[in-house]
Amino acid sequence: MANKIRWGVLSTARIAQEQLIPAIKRASNAELVAIAGRGSNVHDVARALDIPIAYESYEELLANPIIDAVYIPLPNHLHKEWVFKSAKAGKHILCEKPISLTAKEASEMVEICMEQNVKFMEAFMYQLHPQHNRVKELISSGAIGEIKLITSSHSFYMGNRKSQFRMNKEMGGGSLFDVGCYCIHAIRYMAGAEPVKVHCLADLDSETEVDISAFGTLQLDNGIHATFNCSFDMAGRNEYEIVGSLGTIKVPFAFRPDQNGGLGRILIQQHDMTREESIHGDLYRIEVEHFSDAILNNTNPEVTGGFSVENMRVIEACLESIKTGEVIEIIS
Repeated sequence: MANKIRWGVLSTARIAQEQLIPAIKRASNAELVAIAGRGSNVHDVARALDIPIAYESYEELLANPIIDAVYIPLPNHLHKEWVFKSAKAGKHILCEKPISLTAKEASEMVEICMEQNVKFMEAFMYQLHPQHNRVKELISSGAIGEIKLITSSHSFYMGNRKSQFRMNKEMGGGSLFDVGCYCIHAIRYMAGAEPVKVHCLADLDSETEVDISAFGTLQLDNGIHATFNCSFDMAGRNEYEIVGSLGTIKVPFAFRPDQNGGLGRILIQQHDMTREESIHGDLYRIEVEHFSDAILNNTNPEVTGGFSVENMRVIEACLESIKTGEVIEIIS
């Protein structure tokens, strides 16, 4: 293997074209080799984005021996199938969130990657932006005292809903899978703890029964409480706030600092004083370089498979709570 990881992309999805493919090209340790689609339009995409090889099937791309790693931005219900096939083809895998539709599926996906000795990372790119390490430093320094509450929100207003795969229940649609997964992930990551009880309510679409909005309360195993909300029906927000005994930390561009020019903002309130810190990061480039480095140096990605499995376990509990209206206990 050379000093650059050679990447292939399974799908011409919008996020691949707009975010990951440009990021691979900006990365210092990565090279984009090929893209695969399900029809002749993949050749138009390859020409437009200057990608050397285009395949009209995912299988052809996986059969190319020069490709080291693949990015999978397929709809949620296809993640397990193509992670399995990619792992068996010996490709390292960056898979879009959510990792799967169930914790059982997620566990099986992580296991097959371990068996095939390939690296695997769920594409929770937000975690790699340097603003979050700074927040952890502030917490560890005692800047806001003891953590009492964490709140998180992620939403956007979705138009043309009838044509969206995010509105298809069988494909893993719904705001909880699409953006709520970030809120849950961030709560667990920043608290360093796991939810033991979950209560979640939702506004369901009358036709598709997917959650348009969801509102959850979590009790963590270290005594911290947390709340989150996510939606396809609200103005855009992507933030979390950590409330301590002596102050608060708010991160208003927590999940998509790229929408703020890559600039992460941290608002720290102590007593009656508020100050702000700013940290820049090329979010998707950081993600590509981090995963490529893990392959090159045979290290473990920071976004671990085990953490992804546990995130799915909490999402499942939220869905069960929405269905039953009950508080759900999460058994490890």
